[in-house]
Amino acid sequence: MFVRKLAVKRVDSEGMRHACPIRWIDNFAMRNFTNDAIFDDTLPVGDGLLEAGNRVPLERLQPAMEDWFRRKGYLKPEDGLEVTELPASY
Repeated sequence: MFVRKLAVKRVDSEGMRHACPIRWIDNFAMRNFTNDAIFDDTLPVGDGLLEAGNRVPLERLQPAMEDWFRRKGYLKPEDGLEVTELPASY
């Protein structure tokens, strides 16, 4: 089910990338467990790392995570979020 490895990074105002803590990612995953079925196929596995199934669309995942992180106060107003798929050999 979790065939894709994703990197989840906070991008600060200077363009530096930082792995998002697993507690942020887990908080998003648990919220979406009951609210949006499209994100049910996600599994936080470590700081900055998320595993996902093939049906999870990155173009929806990134803005949804960024919105949730902002509402929780995890991201500063000038920060952004980057979600990228890692190579299969990771």
